Amino acid sequence: MLWQIGALFICVVGGWGLARALRVALVVKDVQSGVMRVGVESFARVLSPLLTLTLIVIAKLLLARWHHINLLRVAIPLVTSFVLIRLAFYVLRRIFVRGGQVGSFMLLFEKVFAILVWAGVALYVTGLWSELIRYLEEIVIPVGRNKIPLLVIWQAAASVIVTLLLALWAGAALEDRLMQLDTVHSSLRAVMARMGRALLIIVAVLLSLSSVGIDLTVLSVFGGALRVGIGLGLQKIVSSYVSGFVILLERSLAVGDMVAVDKYYGKVTQINTRYTIVQGLDGIESVVPNDMLISSPVQNYSLTDRALRLATHVSVGYQSDIDDVIRWLEEATASVARVSKKPAPQAMLIKFGADGLELEIGFWIADPENGRLSVLSDVNRAIWATLQNHQITIPYPQREMRLIGEVKA
Repeated sequence: MLWQIGALFICVVGGWGLARALRVALVVKDVQSGVMRVGVESFARVLSPLLTLTLIVIAKLLLARWHHINLLRVAIPLVTSFVLIRLAFYVLRRIFVRGGQVGSFMLLFEKVFAILVWAGVALYVTGLWSELIRYLEEIVIPVGRNKIPLLVIWQAAASVIVTLLLALWAGAALEDRLMQLDTVHSSLRAVMARMGRALLIIVAVLLSLSSVGIDLTVLSVFGGALRVGIGLGLQKIVSSYVSGFVILLERSLAVGDMVAVDKYYGKVTQINTRYTIVQGLDGIESVVPNDMLISSPVQNYSLTDRALRLATHVSVGYQSDIDDVIRWLEEATASVARVSKKPAPQAMLIKFGADGLELEIGFWIADPENGRLSVLSDVNRAIWATLQNHQITIPYPQREMRLIGEVKA
């Protein structure tokens, strides 16, 4: 017993030490190994119990020649269940958790899953697992003309769920890897990630159905029902999915572009298969179906050039020296930080108004995603200060009223 306790302690400490050393060795690599570094950091909670389990299995094989290993036999399923729980948490969070925020439903599901795993380990250690298997085999559920044991149904459901989760996890890993390829256009990367995930899910479904003994010819019936559903009421959904792939393939939109479609204006933050997220400058996110981006005119302020021209107007009195005023307005506009110097701001006399000379000051900005109103406000304030410093009057509407004829009291 002392030998087993000592071996178990060495395995636990050794697994923790090996996991820490491996994680440090891979994390300190250069930036080019970013994918491996992120993978090891997120897999760290699984790596330590997995290495511990490996060392326990090796210790069991070595000590079996000289001592009884009952304690190690009990430790193996316990550590295995711990590895299974950590691995399931890792896979689920890689699939369903984005941005590091774990929802309450996910936490509840993880607790229920951990309880079920520990209950299974308790049944295995106490020898009741075989009794449970025999009991599930005896329960038969009639399905049409056939009778299927409840154990087979549970095994089929578990096979399908595990296969789909592995496919989704592989799809998420593939998407993370593709999104880090800076040499490929972001839209093409998104298309490759979506198609890769869809292909993995289809293969997972086919493999899981085949493994549980379901004839794949039944999918033809499902395909006919799907075509009927598309014909009856799923045209818009299918159109949005197809439009999503068209947008990504033709690269008319990309994440980070400033666009205006219908009444929505803002920055494209996500391009999904069915919809696109447009975040307005006020922080409001609009979910725009992809078919709207195909069928409606879209103004893309960042398609070939991110520079955007803005303009503001001002009126000055007729007694002003127009050449000096134009020079002062251009200098004031150029003094604003966000205004581009090349091309330089340009002021123009556009109209002889009823109340004064009307001028337009046009300028360019290179960061439209930071908002247009703020830079317009800064430019207008700089223009006002310049006009005040040079004592240039801004006329306001004036009207003369003349009464013709004799006015009677």
